[in-house]
Amino acid sequence: MAATRGEKTVVITGGNAGLGFECARGVSASGRGWRVVLACRDREKGERAARELNGEFGDGRVEAMVLDLASLASVRAFARGLRARISTGEMPPLRALLCNAGIQVVTGTTYTEDGFEETFGVNHLGHFLLVNLLLGDLEAPARIVLVSSGTHDPAQRTGMPPGPRWREPEMLAWPERYPATPGENPSTTGRRRYSASKLANVLTAYELSRRLETTSGAGDREAPVTVNLYDPGLMPGSGLARDYGAAQRFAWRYVFPALRLFVPNVNSTGASGRVLAQLVSEPRFGGVTGKYFVGHEAQRSSDESYDRKKAAELWEASARLVSLRPEETILRVETPASGA
Repeated sequence: MAATRGEKTVVITGGNAGLGFECARGVSASGRGWRVVLACRDREKGERAARELNGEFGDGRVEAMVLDLASLASVRAFARGLRARISTGEMPPLRALLCNAGIQVVTGTTYTEDGFEETFGVNHLGHFLLVNLLLGDLEAPARIVLVSSGTHDPAQRTGMPPGPRWREPEMLAWPERYPATPGENPSTTGRRRYSASKLANVLTAYELSRRLETTSGAGDREAPVTVNLYDPGLMPGSGLARDYGAAQRFAWRYVFPALRLFVPNVNSTGASGRVLAQLVSEPRFGGVTGKYFVGHEAQRSSDESYDRKKAAELWEASARLVSLRPEETILRVETPASGA
């Protein structure tokens, strides 16, 4: 379907299920001319989700494209494919990018196609590369939203301890080279890695917001490219617990939802997805950047997340790890890229 005047594109990673799917539903229901791209690892699941949404809204404006965040080659191929379709007018201008997909591995250490620890590789590095590759394709005013988690902040009582153990990015990418706590059980290690990846999302978003404010071609005060974070809260029943044991998965799906009645910021994927869709599409959030949203309200993230030195170091290390080249991003690449 060729783009028509006034349409705009939003890319939602992991949009075939859970929070991403509900966000896609909310954006589609907004009536603001969005073309929704569900960027999913599994083509069949993505296309099934697109058919469901198109059947619900009857306009054919939702489609799936393959994106495997565990493969840097796939991330680059996705960006090339999207850019080609926008340049030919097949797809409307890119106006929003939602980095939602995420995993949590608690049964041991697994790796991406490029040899990175999978939680850090998917939740942070894959999205870091995707954002940089698409910055030049965003047409201002545009919005970037990264989905984080209250688990990044040890001061928040999320019900999913432990908090992050921040280490140098190379140590997070290759933990087998830099053992942290010998003897720690895989479940605890996996949850720490997840929390650290969510802290990486916050550090990255704040750093990106600062860099865009000083970069020509990234919009202006009247029509900026904004970057914000969203904490959807604890969402029992979502796919986050798919690597847990049978008893834990049962509790996550059937027992934990009762917490919504008693515990703050425990939500359904539908409720959190609707809020996330509003952050992407509602005019009242235009021009807001560098904020951490819990629900509709901007709140303070962890003390550690405001460490500018740590954020800059993560940014530069991530650019090296993904071999980001100067011609691939509108931002300055300060350190020569090297192979991972």
